[in-house]
Amino acid sequence: MKINKKISETIGQFENIIEYNFKNKEYILEALTHSSYSNENKEYDFNERLEFLGDSVLSIVVSEYLFRKETNLPEGELTKLRANIVCEESLSEVANEIKLGEHMLLGKGEEATGGRQRISILADAFEAVIAAIYLDGGLESARAFVLKYMESIILDSRKGKIFRDYKTHLQEVLQGQGENNIWYKLVEEKGPDHNKRFVMEVGVNETVLGTGEGKSKKEAEQLAARVALKDIV
Repeated sequence: MKINKKISETIGQFENIIEYNFKNKEYILEALTHSSYSNENKEYDFNERLEFLGDSVLSIVVSEYLFRKETNLPEGELTKLRANIVCEESLSEVANEIKLGEHMLLGKGEEATGGRQRISILADAFEAVIAAIYLDGGLESARAFVLKYMESIILDSRKGKIFRDYKTHLQEVLQGQGENNIWYKLVEEKGPDHNKRFVMEVGVNETVLGTGEGKSKKEAEQLAARVALKDIV
């Protein structure tokens, strides 16, 4: 595909920020392309397939890192630590640091509704960038990128400075108020099988306290609990 001058400049600016020069520019072009832009410009592939791959690459890089560094932690604690690091919120924070939203290709409607700041879009695009680097430069290049830009989040998580078990926190708050009938309910499933998204509600008795959307039911529950905590804490 011939990349026009404006998009080529956008890619070049982003390459300068992340300090990685793509041999195959089509990988990073696809990573930066949101489905809304692809819908308006049919010749462009959007980044959901790369996101799928990037999710796995990110998981193996962080898993291996924790396995080697946290030699005394059991499997369950390693899993919690990894989940804290690779959650949507963490990824969107890093995406903001590298100005990913500013360099994405978004459709007009998505742009108008604040898509460049949307946590889910940023997190998904960050995973797509990881996949693009993996395909372009191999696992070691992807590993270097992840560990460089996620270093502070990884270290803070290892030190216990990042607390994102919102479900436990919400349960403790509600039980402290005398509430015990806490429930979570799946209200919607979205997207194709390879890229499912789940919408969960959390509530007490007949009252809905919060709604969250994530790549898994557990992630959506955590995000729903986070929303609920904002209103009651």
